Amino acid sequence: MTQGILVARDGAIATVSLDNPDRLNALTVVMWQQLARVMNELSANDDLRCIVLRGAGQEAFAAGADIAEFARERDNVEQGKRYHRELVHGALKAVGECRHPTVAMIHGPCVGGGLEIACQCDLRLSGESGRFGVPINRLGFPIAYDELAALLPLVGRAVALEILIEGRVWDAQEAFAKGLLTRVVPDAGLRDEAYATAQRIAEGAPLVARWHKQFVRRLTPQPEALTAAEIEENFAYFNTEDYRIGYDAFMSKKKPKFVGR
Repeated sequence: MTQGILVARDGAIATVSLDNPDRLNALTVVMWQQLARVMNELSANDDLRCIVLRGAGQEAFAAGADIAEFARERDNVEQGKRYHRELVHGALKAVGECRHPTVAMIHGPCVGGGLEIACQCDLRLSGESGRFGVPINRLGFPIAYDELAALLPLVGRAVALEILIEGRVWDAQEAFAKGLLTRVVPDAGLRDEAYATAQRIAEGAPLVARWHKQFVRRLTPQPEALTAAEIEENFAYFNTEDYRIGYDAFMSKKKPKFVGR
């Protein structure tokens, strides 16, 4: 099984593909690391004018993190901190702070970590097959602060709570109605629309696009820095029964029966 981040270039437009086809492009540790490196390298390239992020193939953008890795990569508090605060946050930061405009092109599932990546993009275009959500309440752990930071300003408090507390997966039209998406188009026309969008961006003044991204970031309210106690609380779930119950149920494809402790 191959997995990784693929990069292609067509003039001033780059395409970054999340490639883990055997697992609906679920994101592995290697992929988070590669995504951070690739996006930082592309951001530094002055010849670029737009980046399209997509899932490889036509089946999915990304079906979240690769949960099969959790037992060895994030099985305790210290591993969890490194996984989320360094690997995942590092990749999301690289996407969100990229100097060039970014367009997410979404087929199929775009959930969990996949949705977090899409939320860091400037525009989100979805085919009608798009599916969106963060159903981690079924796994018995909360979203990390650093990962919530992109979702919350995009959709607001009410919708963010709906996504996280209910854990439902939405279709593209509902996601558009709630402000999560820029546009929804038929799947057959998604690629053409995504690259037409990228081309319109690329034909604009590149310095102006970069300034506009900078100005919007400057005027977007920033939360206060997290305290050590808040960070510890964010990862306290590793010591709960519910986390083990949720993880075991997911791996055995059973419905979890949480006990609240």
